[in-house]
Amino acid sequence: MEETLVCHNRRTLSYYADKHKVKLKGVIYFQAIEEVYYDHLKNAHKSPNPSLTFSVKTHDRVYYMVAPSPEAMRIWMDVIVTGAEGYTQFMV
Repeated sequence: MEETLVCHNRRTLSYYADKHKVKLKGVIYFQAIEEVYYDHLKNAHKSPNPSLTFSVKTHDRVYYMVAPSPEAMRIWMDVIVTGAEGYTQFMV
């Protein structure tokens, strides 16, 4: 199933089960994000496209995201890291 990521505001990252953003699948709070990384050795082999899979680790679980291209993956990772870091900077 294909998912779509959306940053609605600076505090959450929503992901949807469809491209039309109708079926909300879940929300990741930036304050819960501990790490964003490319994990090509451990779990990417389970992905439909391992070379475009990256991980978002939170307090509770690890989310595996698959981007449509290498450029999109880098942008998504940068945006998520920036959002998580921005949140913690404002909390200090």
